[in-house]
Amino acid sequence: MVQSRTHTCNQLRMEHVGQKVTIVGWYDNMRKVSKNLGFLILRDFYGVTQVVVETEEMMNCLSGVNNESTLSVTGMVRERSSKNAQLATGEIEVVPEDITVLGKCIYNELPFEINRSKEADEAVRLKYRYLDLRNPAVKEKIVLRSKIVAEIRKSMIDHDFLEITTPILTCSSPEGARDYLVPARNHPGKFYALPQAPQQFKQLLMTSGFDRYFQVAPCFRDEDARADRSPGEFYQLDMEMAFASQEDVFGVIEDVLPPIFAKYGKYQTASRAPFARISYNDAMEKYGSDKPDLRIDLLVQDATACMSDCGFGPFEGQTVKAIVVDGFSATRKVIDKICADVEVQSGQKAYWFKLDENGELAGGISKFLQERKQQVIEALGLKNGDFIGLTAGKKSDAQKTAGVLRKFLGMASEKHMKKECYEFCWIVDFPMYEIGEESGELEFCHNPFSMPQGGMEALENKDPLDIYAYQYDLVCNGVELSSGAVRNHDPEIMVKAFQIVGLEEKDVKAKFPAMYNAFCYGAPPHAGIAPGVDRMVMLIAGEESIREIIPFPMNKTAQDVMMGAPSEVDERQLKDVHIKLDLPRENSEEP
Repeated sequence: MVQSRTHTCNQLRMEHVGQKVTIVGWYDNMRKVSKNLGFLILRDFYGVTQVVVETEEMMNCLSGVNNESTLSVTGMVRERSSKNAQLATGEIEVVPEDITVLGKCIYNELPFEINRSKEADEAVRLKYRYLDLRNPAVKEKIVLRSKIVAEIRKSMIDHDFLEITTPILTCSSPEGARDYLVPARNHPGKFYALPQAPQQFKQLLMTSGFDRYFQVAPCFRDEDARADRSPGEFYQLDMEMAFASQEDVFGVIEDVLPPIFAKYGKYQTASRAPFARISYNDAMEKYGSDKPDLRIDLLVQDATACMSDCGFGPFEGQTVKAIVVDGFSATRKVIDKICADVEVQSGQKAYWFKLDENGELAGGISKFLQERKQQVIEALGLKNGDFIGLTAGKKSDAQKTAGVLRKFLGMASEKHMKKECYEFCWIVDFPMYEIGEESGELEFCHNPFSMPQGGMEALENKDPLDIYAYQYDLVCNGVELSSGAVRNHDPEIMVKAFQIVGLEEKDVKAKFPAMYNAFCYGAPPHAGIAPGVDRMVMLIAGEESIREIIPFPMNKTAQDVMMGAPSEVDERQLKDVHIKLDLPRENSEEP
């Protein structure tokens, strides 16, 4: 079989004219002019080359060959009479002496046109992902991912970090999401779990005497998909530092990430160190979000004092938040769409009014504010022409809805959003505990292994909801790239922290035996973080869906439609691992 190539389909130039070459690749398309003349485009990983077929014999070699078949073409390079400046190989062409079909595409029709695969339905793209990836526009995102990961590795090694791989099969651990469980054949009734993160292992490495660790780590979480979150598995730049503070971690990240974003990003501008540091409380109060998009310069104001008793029902006795936008000239149709989008995303309504050019309150809920016009103007610092977006509800609901409204108002106002840049910030001083929205009980707000600010004294003497932790998030353009923390390395503080959420000392020892025991042998203070590689690449590539930068992603329901996973297994396999299925009854009638 002839397949050895002398050049790729992106290498041939004028200096190769007159040389005999062999190129291989996919039959991209062919323009047939006559029975003895055709223009074939051959495509490989690197690019395309035009092959000019000038004999009936060579045309016959391609008879019945479908697009996307793989070919080997041997022939002479010559200068093109009609050059194509848009192609790297646009000055030359190859005249074939031999054409061999290496791999035949047996289908006359493809599921989609290769070069327009991004226009196809996502389900079809994922089913035929191997064809989708042949599209240069799709392939380039995977190539970009490879380059970024290589750059990350180099930079971390240059910062004296040691790459260490941690186990994939481990024990179940409460990390905030559901585990993927793996039955242990030789231990009936027991299960491994795929790691949600290498959290415990990297902390154990610190107690083992390693000073700086990193890995591009696979993580597995049984959670629902979002545009910025892949279900099932994802990758993160996992790192940990011994004898380190929060600032030490910040210094490394601020050194490593901006050059990568500046080098490979869709936007060439990225924040320089030091990144803005915003406390969690300030972020919620000023931006309505713990992942604020700092490209938007709009701020949230509290309007409770001047509006909660204005007679408008949804404001009565509620926290009211306002966002003032100057120079906002959107039509009523656009405003209504913004309000509708806010409600869809937040589950809460948004409201509005204007202070028109004549200094009169107009539109939206303005009729409820007429009697206190001057009070409203002074409280919010309004000037003629200002648009005011409003939210109301319990404090946290009003804040979060205001955050969503701020985002949509910023996107609709060029004056208030710098689009072509990467704006990083740190969100710091997270509460150690919170009341869970679903459980209604006290829960860890962030990472259960974080060091509380004030240590044991705070845990013993403060209201849990008033305790803050050395926890931090890295945010870029409104996307949470990473969570991190200064870790709790003291076993007594660790036990006390878990006791506050209802876990006794024996439970802590049972759930985290290795960590607890290791900390009893003298653990160094340590801190770390784990930026999401997939989210990072998504931002750098300027894509809105994380699935575009993953070679073989699952769909939104955590299914691999290409491979058919998850799939059923036969009874013998289940018996080997001592499992009997107890499936929910479907479409059954009540007895």
